[in-house]
Amino acid sequence: MALELKSVRSDALAVLEKLGATPPFIEDGGVVARSPITGETIGRIHEASSSDVSAAIEAAHRAFLDWRLLPAPRRGEFVRLLGEELRNAKAELAELVTIEVGKIKSEALGEVQEMIDICDFAVGLSRQLYGLTIATERPSHRMMESWHPLGVIGIISAFNFPVAVWAWNAALALVCGDSVVWKPSEKTPLTALAVDAIMKRAARRFGAVPAGLSQVIIGGRGVGEALVDHPQIQLVSATGSTEMGRKVGQRLAARFARPLLELGGNNAAIIAPSADQGLALRGVAFAAMGTAGQRCTSLRRLFVHESIYDQFVPRLKAAYGSVPVGDPRQEGVLIGPLIDDGAYKNMQKALSEARGGVIGGERVATPSAPDAYYARPALIELDAQTDVALRETFAPILYVMRYSTLEEAIDLQNAAKHGLSSSIFTLDMREAERFMAANGSDCGIANVNIGPSGAEIGGAFGGEKETGGGRESGSDSWKAYMRRATNTVNFGTDLPLAQGVKFDV
Repeated sequence: MALELKSVRSDALAVLEKLGATPPFIEDGGVVARSPITGETIGRIHEASSSDVSAAIEAAHRAFLDWRLLPAPRRGEFVRLLGEELRNAKAELAELVTIEVGKIKSEALGEVQEMIDICDFAVGLSRQLYGLTIATERPSHRMMESWHPLGVIGIISAFNFPVAVWAWNAALALVCGDSVVWKPSEKTPLTALAVDAIMKRAARRFGAVPAGLSQVIIGGRGVGEALVDHPQIQLVSATGSTEMGRKVGQRLAARFARPLLELGGNNAAIIAPSADQGLALRGVAFAAMGTAGQRCTSLRRLFVHESIYDQFVPRLKAAYGSVPVGDPRQEGVLIGPLIDDGAYKNMQKALSEARGGVIGGERVATPSAPDAYYARPALIELDAQTDVALRETFAPILYVMRYSTLEEAIDLQNAAKHGLSSSIFTLDMREAERFMAANGSDCGIANVNIGPSGAEIGGAFGGEKETGGGRESGSDSWKAYMRRATNTVNFGTDLPLAQGVKFDV
């Protein structure tokens, strides 16, 4: 069935105006702002030059010199106001996320809620930037660690979470005393400009925000490289492909700057014999098909125990055959468009390589919008885990395989080069604990009776191996945005040296 799609351009412009973020569109060149819902161009935005990038970073550095001296709880108050402004703008910003990314309404609203949640988290954190008091071997001495602001933080975000990833980093960086410079994906410039306008409203309410504390630079690869290479950038948090992360990491290492890399994820789930199959079905369906398979935590490989395979997989196939695909602005739709033609081509390439029974994967006709790319989610049954299954394709493709023993399933899961997220559905406590043990899942996220997708901000987010090893949000991830100093104070009259060293003069 063909989809009839209405233009989104006027809606986008109306939301931007309401948010106070209407960009000065240019006639030619620049970065194209488009909507995957219809494929239409909303406008063209000036692309930052190398001098623009340098000017933004220098302004952020000057702001950092003042911001770092403000007490952390006061910095937290600014982030609290940012959270309030995001609450006030939640509906409009979510609508823009839907327009520019193609997420269904509930997912777009959920992404903005993540921004609000991390602001709340960061406000509490602003009074908890704790250092340790350390036992010392020297009498009349005290040893402790202090944490100080790091500097200018660079943020490079991906299209699939165009605003939440910025917030994960920015909220923590700001309470830690840093300034931020953000290069959003060139596929989602409008949401970044909208967030910048919201940030400016919070700054006006706070009143003591130094100019340049938060900067947005729009552009493609060259702009990102200029950000990564600038000597005033102390840390770069980069979200994207493993290929991109490898290059970013090498460039940062060359000048001894810090990387925080959130890269690819070829995530798996195991359906054990004891699994609650209804629960597992819902968990698998959302993780594999949600956001049109364009989450880094999307489920891409499924291992089903041979004893329940013929019960569970037909139910999953039925879900794939009936899930509503269409305009994400419409109620009842669960699967929106792929971001662009490149994503669709990559999906079709993977489907052509997979030699197994394929359900779905075909393009949904959009005669009124030929540049929009909607595809039915694809399920592929494989006899063995082939190369194509071990390669992440950023599209709604799920490879399904049988397994015999839990050890076999864990080995199959861990065979991927990425190590972001994983899950097992089981009611057997021993299986659950084995999966989460040191010799179980090798991923940064290991879930039981919940899919690999849909993390909360309270837990540190990130993975191992070619996922990059970084952690954002939750736990002690704030330490990445600060520098540690070890302090020793001698309050005695003697000068004993550590390790019993003698040096009498």
